[in-house]
Amino acid sequence: MKKFALYCILFLTTAYGFSQKVSDETISELISKYKKDVRGPYKDIRWFCTDGSIRQPKDPCPEDIGPGVQHARYKDEVVKLAETNQIYLGQILAYTDKKDFWDAENNHSRLKQYQLDKYLRSIDNGWINQKGQFYRGSIQAEDEQAWGIDFYKWLLADDANIEKNFFLIRQSLKDIPHSGDDNLSQTIRSQSKVISDEFLPFMDLRVKIHSLPEISDIDKVKAFKEKYNSKLSTSQKDQIDVLVSNMQKFYKPIDIKSLVAKNALFKNTPIGEKILSYISSHNSETAASYLIPDTSELLVDIRESLPDVKNPMARLQLLDLSLKLEDLIFKTAPQWEPENLQQTLEKICYLGMATTGSGYIELSEWDKINLKAPIENSGDLTLNELTNTLENARSLVEWSASMVKANFQHIVDVYSGFEPKTYGFIDDKIRGSIALQLGESVGRLGDFIAKESALTNKVMDIPNQSSFRGLNPGYAFGELVVVDGNPDNIEVNSNHIYIFQRPPSDLKPVAGIATVSEGNMVSHVQLLARNLGIPNAALSDENLKSLKKYDGTKVFYAVSNKGNIILKPENEMTETEQLLFVKKERNEERIEVPVENILLNETNILNLRNVDASDSGKLCGPKAANLGQLKKMFPEQVVEGLVIPFGIFREHMNQEMPNLGISYWTFLNLMFAKAERLQNEGVAESDIENYQLEQLAILRDAIKSMTLSPEFVSQLENQFKTILGKDLGEIPVFLRSDTNMEDLKDFTGAGLNLTLFNVINKEKILQGIKDVWASPYTERSFKWRQKYLLNPENVFPSILVIPSVDVDYSGVLITKGISNGDENDLTVAFSRGAGGAVDGQSAETYLIYIEGGTRFLAPAREPYYNSLPVTGGTLKKLATFEKPILNQLNINQIRNLANTIRKTLPKETNSDYKGAFDVELGFKDDKLWLFQIRPFVENKKALSSGYLESITPVIDKNKSIPLSKKI
Repeated sequence: MKKFALYCILFLTTAYGFSQKVSDETISELISKYKKDVRGPYKDIRWFCTDGSIRQPKDPCPEDIGPGVQHARYKDEVVKLAETNQIYLGQILAYTDKKDFWDAENNHSRLKQYQLDKYLRSIDNGWINQKGQFYRGSIQAEDEQAWGIDFYKWLLADDANIEKNFFLIRQSLKDIPHSGDDNLSQTIRSQSKVISDEFLPFMDLRVKIHSLPEISDIDKVKAFKEKYNSKLSTSQKDQIDVLVSNMQKFYKPIDIKSLVAKNALFKNTPIGEKILSYISSHNSETAASYLIPDTSELLVDIRESLPDVKNPMARLQLLDLSLKLEDLIFKTAPQWEPENLQQTLEKICYLGMATTGSGYIELSEWDKINLKAPIENSGDLTLNELTNTLENARSLVEWSASMVKANFQHIVDVYSGFEPKTYGFIDDKIRGSIALQLGESVGRLGDFIAKESALTNKVMDIPNQSSFRGLNPGYAFGELVVVDGNPDNIEVNSNHIYIFQRPPSDLKPVAGIATVSEGNMVSHVQLLARNLGIPNAALSDENLKSLKKYDGTKVFYAVSNKGNIILKPENEMTETEQLLFVKKERNEERIEVPVENILLNETNILNLRNVDASDSGKLCGPKAANLGQLKKMFPEQVVEGLVIPFGIFREHMNQEMPNLGISYWTFLNLMFAKAERLQNEGVAESDIENYQLEQLAILRDAIKSMTLSPEFVSQLENQFKTILGKDLGEIPVFLRSDTNMEDLKDFTGAGLNLTLFNVINKEKILQGIKDVWASPYTERSFKWRQKYLLNPENVFPSILVIPSVDVDYSGVLITKGISNGDENDLTVAFSRGAGGAVDGQSAETYLIYIEGGTRFLAPAREPYYNSLPVTGGTLKKLATFEKPILNQLNINQIRNLANTIRKTLPKETNSDYKGAFDVELGFKDDKLWLFQIRPFVENKKALSSGYLESITPVIDKNKSIPLSKKI
């Protein structure tokens, strides 16, 4: 095999070269070609002998050099694709090195592609092997099985693999042959999809099988065949028969005794004793309400025991047993039909436990969520206690889905570029999990609580509306746009309302937004939405799919102060709702950038130590001014730094633009003057905006190419040496845009302009300064300013230059409880590495009670994080989720910091500001570093809106609800 690999490398080097990536269009064409090819992606069949030699199919390996294995070789194009794009089509396991297949350096891409290939084959009649699946001898099942066992023996020998990749390894067992059971539940979903694609009337049954599968579906499928017998083709009837047969196998009564083989290697271990006790106790037990609790506990026990069981094959047997137990719960959960609140809470608790045991939730997260079943006959719960339980349970469903996405979304995005059918893979994984059954139970609890509290959502006519929850209040009217795929390449319209899978990190102005993955509540996107009164909500995957049919509809959208939601078509709007959108005067409710105190004659680079909050908007923006203030208050927690004030930018803008005969500043002001003239002439706003964007593109490119004055460069070199202790180009730094349009009284401007990470090269720093100066003139920054500022032409950028700290983790502190509205509590969101939480990462989030204790709101689910090497630039490193990010020491430090900021900052700055603060910070070896502080700006209009108040019900949080109440 090594000889063949060497041949491939030489062939590719001479014939193709390494650098030429194959386009998605070309890959799509290859796939279409392979579907029609009787050999699929394979070239020919050979014997591969133990000594590395390759022989013809009729010339087996001689006995004296070992038996060898027979299988296909890949087509040259397939080999090329693996080298150029790291796309591995039609992988043959017996042909693959174990370490290469695990592919740890590339986030296990090859293993995940193998799973994705299995899915595509199941839903698309063999996919690239539509005809090649009959290519005899291309793959030998017994060799694949033997390889799978050998692979897991190697993989499971390493404790770290079990600890860090439990979910992925356990999922892979469903797809990699190793003498385990077939993944029948996925087969059933795939077959139902194939039938509905060919025969549309089957769609309702397919939806039922995908959304809420249960044993009664077998009779429904049989009845369907009988009803449509005359319209079904022979092939379709055969497909339905196979589906029924598989469903009957899947729902066959479980023989608990058969779960463990006689030769089980774990029998004489503590977990083995628990398993035997479980089998003995449930040998004849079939009632789901008794079976599921003990099965769920055993699932967690098995997961916890794996590090103590050292035999890799015993570990493999335990994982296979774990999959059988998950199937048992998946099948029997619909049979557990709670009659009252007590039983509903019990079912949710144990399904949550099973979800944890199956790897969708980390053990540390389960410990923190505090979702316990109430003690029987324990009386009543208050509405507030019940709502907290619902929030925790709903969180488990969301985190389960986000675990699947964190593991597979990247490779799904890659494949979706050339195979659109790939996008159903994530949905299939989620629907094949216990989280599906958990979500159904949580939905029932949500509906019950909504009735008890009168806090109901009214979202078109879609089902499961209790999955919606408001993130910040506001109202909007516009066209509904439902985006089911990657949002990053979507060109948004400021008058539209968007439903996203996840929020794009560089969101331009929109009227309203709702997302399946909210990212985190303190990201720049969320803060902008909260600041500007843009209605913002979270919803489930199922909700998004239900709303797809309304894509393009004009709708009214409102989120109340308590988080209940209205989304309805234009023709159902009340007169009051219509009056909310009567055309306002252009300047009404917009904000003016204060420029009366700006000092543009300061053209010296400043030491961060000599800047404080009083300089904000005068010499520099609030980032530098406030960080300088923090440097005075917390000298050991703030790095040294230097500040390039507004005056230096303004001085450079007086230079003449190349080939135009006017200065940069004059060019800018002429553009705004013409835009105002066009407006007075009645030209359409869209045309004016397009003119301005064209002119700003010219200006932006010119600023990026402008010549920096020799005096400024010399001063920068001197200040680097004096303040930062090293020559320019010898220490990596952050260049942070810091404009006078940020952190105004009613406008945050968070994340609208450029920050450059960890720049070290002298020329890159000098170029970076120009790039940062140009960033306020990007389309995104300009559109936000135009929408909310009265004088967007008076925007001046300063630059904060600080040395990089390669923090272990970083994030945001808000000195207010956002989720509960309590001014005394704290909200923190942290991600691993640098730049955490601000760009919408799925971050670890807590509500920190100022008097002590915390509430865990969300785990981190970001598979990659930024590392800052001393050589400059950023490195993407792979994250795992088995351990929480913040420890108790960190939380105590954050609490103490918040107390100090609240007490000291107003005094130090002679400020009467009484609101909350938004702080960016990080930890390196448990030392806290401060990077930024700004006021936390909320939209007072939204918070005090009479309309929003009118749709917000008054809730009696202390209302007592008996656990015996019917549900």
